[in-house]
Amino acid sequence: MEPTDTSHPDYFHRVVDCQWACPAHTDVPEYIRLIAQGRFTDAYMVNRHSNVFPGILGRVCDRPCEPACRRGRIEQKPVAICRLKRVAADHRDDITSLLPAIPKVKNGKRIALIGAGCASLTVANDLMPLGYEVTIFEQYGEPGGLMRTNIPSFRLPATVLSEEIAMITGMGVDLRLNTPVKSLRELLTGGFDAVFVGSGAPKGKELRLPGRDAGAANIHIGIAWLESVAFGHIDRVGKRVLIIGVGNTAMDCCRTSLRLGAESVKVMARKPRGFFKASAWELEDAEEESVGIVVNRSPKAFVIEGGKLAGMQFDKMEYDLDAAGSITAERVVGEEFLPADDVILAIGQENAFPWIERDLGIEFDKWDVPVIDKVTFQSTRPGVFFGGDAAFGPKNIIWAVEHGHQAAISIHRHCQGEAVTERLPPGINLQSRKMGMHEWSYSNDYTPVERRLMPHVSIKERFKKLNIEVELGFTVEQVEQEVQRCLNCDVQTVFTAKLCIECDACLDICPVDCLTITHNGPEAELRQRLKAPALNLAQPLYVSGPLPQTGRVMVKDEDLCVHCGLCAERCPTAAWDMQKSALHWPHAADEPQALPAQSAKKIA
Repeated sequence: MEPTDTSHPDYFHRVVDCQWACPAHTDVPEYIRLIAQGRFTDAYMVNRHSNVFPGILGRVCDRPCEPACRRGRIEQKPVAICRLKRVAADHRDDITSLLPAIPKVKNGKRIALIGAGCASLTVANDLMPLGYEVTIFEQYGEPGGLMRTNIPSFRLPATVLSEEIAMITGMGVDLRLNTPVKSLRELLTGGFDAVFVGSGAPKGKELRLPGRDAGAANIHIGIAWLESVAFGHIDRVGKRVLIIGVGNTAMDCCRTSLRLGAESVKVMARKPRGFFKASAWELEDAEEESVGIVVNRSPKAFVIEGGKLAGMQFDKMEYDLDAAGSITAERVVGEEFLPADDVILAIGQENAFPWIERDLGIEFDKWDVPVIDKVTFQSTRPGVFFGGDAAFGPKNIIWAVEHGHQAAISIHRHCQGEAVTERLPPGINLQSRKMGMHEWSYSNDYTPVERRLMPHVSIKERFKKLNIEVELGFTVEQVEQEVQRCLNCDVQTVFTAKLCIECDACLDICPVDCLTITHNGPEAELRQRLKAPALNLAQPLYVSGPLPQTGRVMVKDEDLCVHCGLCAERCPTAAWDMQKSALHWPHAADEPQALPAQSAKKIA
């Protein structure tokens, strides 16, 4: 993101990296500070405002926030942001009284949600407090969608899943289980004012190779197989299992196979490890459980002997890579047979909408996927919205949650007769953290401790039952240490050039040499004149206006700053201040206040 306007005194303000990296824009530093104070319930509610499912996501999130964590600029490992969400969830008090109040008198608008997954549940969470009557149609006997059917219980306990879902359905949602929608046309005649499709991407990709039909009894589609395990329809698997694919679903399949009795499990990857789609921690957990990861193997055929699956034939692949790590050439250098009693295909998921008639005004693209506006989540038929995997294909839970938030805004505006494209912008407020001459209302000490490792159930114990949760959560001591690793990236250094007397006190005390007073110049040349070379070209420099004494400028390399506040403590003129930036990302609840003002403006 570009530096703010240098003519404004707040030009050293920078948005929070982790909060912007999270699709739902969770206020990470704030809930970490609350955890540090032992205020777990407050931390949970801060978290729930944006991501809706802290206990669930604290276990299974893909962690888009962690690569952006500023701790990673100092050492390789970021703050354990995801697992600290779980800490708040596991140690909170009863929050029933803190959930949004639901109006007894409804607003007369009825909304239909298809699928009881994370996207639909988020829509319900946002619309119920506004007086909408929300009906969820779910094909299975329990809500949760792919969170329940495709994430094994040893990663996400059913009790955690059900508890957080119940917080939403308990708002008065009309949850209709075992009620699949077989015709959108029929649903549209049911008197609903808007329809949201959150049915996920329920179709696993096939692998049509020789022997596929003959070996069908022992060749499984990954997401369907996990679903059968979740509902108790499958309770065993062969001794030798091959998993085709190397995404997160493949990791769930291989680890589940071990718990169902497999003795040898291999994950077969067509390309080198650098091209894997699975999260690094998912791979680590699988390998800890002795799953074999075999690279550079391209499936060639299912081998059938005596009318039964005997294994698979693979081409051995070899690749040429360029300096950027991209494949420039590939070739087959041999063949290999691997025996298998069962093969599980985990090579991707696809959308499937056989129940949406093609003459309803909903446009489909060449892949037979609905055309959806990426901002409003509305289809080409007004009043019909999509979100989660059903909108743009498989991503992850936190993306689906944000889709739900944005779709809820659109649904509310649609039902109020307002344009769904007119939306409130995000806002940022700055507030000083100064409490005294040398005191700040945040912990500004730099802590050199390394990232805490998550305790796990022993290898011997975790395979005794399918639903033994492997990760135990942080101990109190680990929590106390991990929260101190946060660099408070929402507490910004704010500099007012006209107050600076160029005494160099801030330069002298800065522990990381991120500040320089020098003459302005072209960026490339300026980077070479700083106290510490600004090597991260992706991080813009922060350059002040001319200083009143000499006309030089204050330059800050934000890439190095640890937000210790020593510059502000040392400054004799208060030219420096430490200010908390509060990012407000609008939800549907903000629209009722905005719509009357917009209507009045239109009338005027």
